[in-house]
Amino acid sequence: MSRDNFDFKFSQCFGDKADIVVTEADIITAVEFDHSGDYLATGDRGGRVVLFEKNNSKHCEYKFLTEFQSHDAEFDYLKSLEIEEKINQIKWLRPSQKSHFILSTNDKTIKLWKVYEKNVKLVSENNLSDGMASSRFTGGRGGSSRNGAGGSARAVMSLQDLKLPRLSQHDKIIAAAPKKVYSNAHTYHINSISPNSDQETFISADDLRINLWNLDVPDQSFNIVDIKPANMEELTEVITSAEFHPLHCNLFMYSSSKGTVKLCDMRQNALCDYKTKTFEEYLDPINHNFFTEITSSICDVKFSPDGRYIASRDYLTVKIWDVNMDNKPLKTINVHDQLKERLSDTYENDAIFDKFEVCFSGDSSSVMTGSYNNNFMIYPNVTSTGDDGGGVVKNFDDSSRKVQFNDRKKSSFSSTNSSSNGSKVSSAFRRGSDGSRSSFDDPTSTSSQQNTQQQQQQQHLHQQQGNNKEIVLQADKSAFKSKRFGTLSQRSARNKEWGDDIDFKKSILHFSWHPRENSIAIAATNNLFIFSAS
Repeated sequence: MSRDNFDFKFSQCFGDKADIVVTEADIITAVEFDHSGDYLATGDRGGRVVLFEKNNSKHCEYKFLTEFQSHDAEFDYLKSLEIEEKINQIKWLRPSQKSHFILSTNDKTIKLWKVYEKNVKLVSENNLSDGMASSRFTGGRGGSSRNGAGGSARAVMSLQDLKLPRLSQHDKIIAAAPKKVYSNAHTYHINSISPNSDQETFISADDLRINLWNLDVPDQSFNIVDIKPANMEELTEVITSAEFHPLHCNLFMYSSSKGTVKLCDMRQNALCDYKTKTFEEYLDPINHNFFTEITSSICDVKFSPDGRYIASRDYLTVKIWDVNMDNKPLKTINVHDQLKERLSDTYENDAIFDKFEVCFSGDSSSVMTGSYNNNFMIYPNVTSTGDDGGGVVKNFDDSSRKVQFNDRKKSSFSSTNSSSNGSKVSSAFRRGSDGSRSSFDDPTSTSSQQNTQQQQQQQHLHQQQGNNKEIVLQADKSAFKSKRFGTLSQRSARNKEWGDDIDFKKSILHFSWHPRENSIAIAATNNLFIFSAS
């Protein structure tokens, strides 16, 4: 499948599609593809993990595989604290000998699960089977009974008659067994886990500490980051997310509530909370307000699969960083521009504390994040340099657009962009909305020049779709269709459409991008949506 195709369409939906009251335990809190993309795992507030397997007979279609209870509610009697069963994160490990391994965590305990195919065998023949028993006590000369009228089969069995029972294949089931339990190492709630590329260790992070574990040693961990101050009154920041580098087993990063991302090398220090590479963008104090400290807190941070880039998500923006350049981000994507004037409302209903995730595509070129009204956004080719001078959007906001087309061309492009007919779109590029010629048309050009011009326009259109667009999809069980808003006028229409009708309870927080193709899995309350660009 081409990675340049971003025409995402609804493919599947798992979960209750009826408009009923959603049970709290059924709300999905974690979504993760495995390294091959053939398996998909979800976790929910009820502590359950549900696995799906790709249906090879159909493109981008998944089927239910198995479900198991990963965590149960507990009570810490020492601290009088109830520990939820909610699954905070799920991570796949590399499969081994036809078995799959999954790390799942709630607020306090991490578990390693082995998922495998188990053969169920039943006893098909034993010493008391009807056929064998009848042959023993009805056989003999003249067909007379060996044990008389009132005897039993057991009474006439001799040593030579006894045989081992026979087992036959009855069924195959997918079983899940807990192999290791990693507990009692975190004082505060675990917010993230990340397996290492060496497949031998993983890290777990809570608000103030990051621990390094060996997968084979569940009762011991090493503390590699500790930002807890001697006096808790001096606490100024907390750890919000942590992740290992996808290629280098000695590197990991973590983000903080101060809006910084720190890249650490475990070869330099045993304790990696100093001498780190810090990615931080300077914010002019003039622009500070009451909500700045909350909105600048990074809620999720991810490496690109090739390890070259970092994506960090705070409440209002997504920032793309180059690991070799820590003084400023490559790009800043304004996700929630329309909420800047409504931060007081989001503060009152606690929506400002929502933790949105961010993730890269499998080819490390595009990113995806969530929003409200069950909308989520895809930003194609954000890691490209964008130096082609073709109206490149540097920051995906209106002020940073290098405008090279007149308003008439913009309106004509936006009016036909939603059409799937490529010829209509190209003709809209060539002519304004009023049918008059634009600067793309050359009145004196020959037919060959026009063909060349059309090819260039098609290429330019493809480049615009790949580089300059914000693709907005909606995972809504009432619509079951996707929308695409990308140009200036379309984004403006979306902002107007939001208005006062923002449903803050319908937020897309958890999702995953297929590692090998343009397919995505979205958690929308208690439903799992699959979108694919075929």
